[in-house]
Amino acid sequence: MDALEIARWQFGITTVYHFLMVPLTIGLGLVVAVLQTVWLRTGNEQWLRMTKFWGKLFLINFIMGVATGIVQEFQFGMAWSEYSRFVGDVFGAPLAMEALLAFFVESTFLGLWIFGWKKLPPKLHLATIWAAALASILSAYFILVANSWMQHPVGTEIVDGRAVMTDAWAVFTNNTALVTFPHTIFGAFAVAGGFLLGISWFHLYRRRSEGIDSVDVNGRVIVGEGTGKGRTRDRTDYKVWISSLRIGAVIAVVSFAGVAFSGHEQAKLMFEQQPMKMAAAEAACHDGTGFSVLTLGDIRGDGATSCDDVVAVFELPGLLSYLANGDFETPVRGVNTLIPEYQERYGTHYPDEEYLGQYAGQEINYLPVMEVTYWGFRLMITLGGLSAVAAAVALWLTRKGTVPQSKWISRLAVLGIAAPFGANAFGWIFTEMGRQPFVVAPNPQMGGVDQVFMYTAAAVSPTVSAGEMLFSTILLTVIYGVLLVVELVLLTRYIRGGVGSAMPELHQEKDDSANDPDQHDGDVLAFAY
Repeated sequence: MDALEIARWQFGITTVYHFLMVPLTIGLGLVVAVLQTVWLRTGNEQWLRMTKFWGKLFLINFIMGVATGIVQEFQFGMAWSEYSRFVGDVFGAPLAMEALLAFFVESTFLGLWIFGWKKLPPKLHLATIWAAALASILSAYFILVANSWMQHPVGTEIVDGRAVMTDAWAVFTNNTALVTFPHTIFGAFAVAGGFLLGISWFHLYRRRSEGIDSVDVNGRVIVGEGTGKGRTRDRTDYKVWISSLRIGAVIAVVSFAGVAFSGHEQAKLMFEQQPMKMAAAEAACHDGTGFSVLTLGDIRGDGATSCDDVVAVFELPGLLSYLANGDFETPVRGVNTLIPEYQERYGTHYPDEEYLGQYAGQEINYLPVMEVTYWGFRLMITLGGLSAVAAAVALWLTRKGTVPQSKWISRLAVLGIAAPFGANAFGWIFTEMGRQPFVVAPNPQMGGVDQVFMYTAAAVSPTVSAGEMLFSTILLTVIYGVLLVVELVLLTRYIRGGVGSAMPELHQEKDDSANDPDQHDGDVLAFAY
């Protein structure tokens, strides 16, 4: 492998890993803020327990997200210096806004929230978690503005070989960003909903398997209390899990609806702005109207200029036209039509320039790796749909107040936590891989700037060798693997410990101060970690 290929693997590994934390942070942060608001308004201890338990998991995930996210910006300078030089004038603005206005606010107020228990007035303390949660959403918007500019460059012109921003408003209101943002946020809430559902199911199942809760002849729950010191398995504990499960299921169902509607709008833009990406996602070699459910043949896209041997085994007539144009009749251009168009507009070979290294003068393959785009697109939709169906089924199965006493259903519920994470990850893989061979995609349609583009082959750092790139990739992969183990161990420990792991005072005998955390003398750090 050469330096470019290793650099792409490195950025892909670190980005996908980091993005596993991002949606959970965004979705779970707002959920915790709402839970604390309900507790403050009602004074009900159930909502305090929910706030602290889910808040604990939110903090673990947030810290791991910060640790892995910092590496992303380092890579722009170390592995992709030519890219940074080309887009720095444009790309730097949203990144600076994200760091100064969003991440700074998020981190500051999250610190106040962690250490503000018992120290800040209740309403002011509540405001800190709301500020942190909303800042994380704002942070996502600025990052998506930067990424959307790579997908659809606007408000820019080329000056001395560099992209220079000429219209900041156009950059920050890029239509690609405006449709990508709700799609991403709904995806984040789908992750949070599945997270609540799976963990709550585990605890309700454990209460049933241990004989704490049972059901009557009509299948309705009979809530019991566990024996032993403390209040970790009392009736309020049951309310924590059944409420969390049903809240999570509702969030998951509503979020999937939001993902579907916003995704449709995003797909329509992609057909306009990056038609080759969507043709590759469909393995659509020829012009047509049908959406391929299953396609067989050579869909690698690793250098071929056509894909005549690709055959759609099963397709839905008219659906592809609906996704692209909103009707069922207009044909969508396929790969064999688009490749000559790209070649006519941008050339058949890379420029014979030194900065392109070994790629100088080589033939350009405008067809992305269809195995990745085709299956990534379908796995994104399938996993998201399964999550929504599972959430709806969970609402039905728990309508009588508890979960079925079935071990395999419980295991499926816990494993189901991974489905929305996978949908988000495959969505990003499809989005980024489908843009190749460009790192900044040209698209004159919909107001884009045709001549502002950059080949991925021209973006890698010219002075970094393949050996250096391989060494750093291996090192980062090992470090990220260790961090993954650490996070899973921490999450598993606190999830299995239940609410008592976030509220050590529950292990004490019940007293009259149960509803007022200010009456406990535990160290504030007991909540932090």
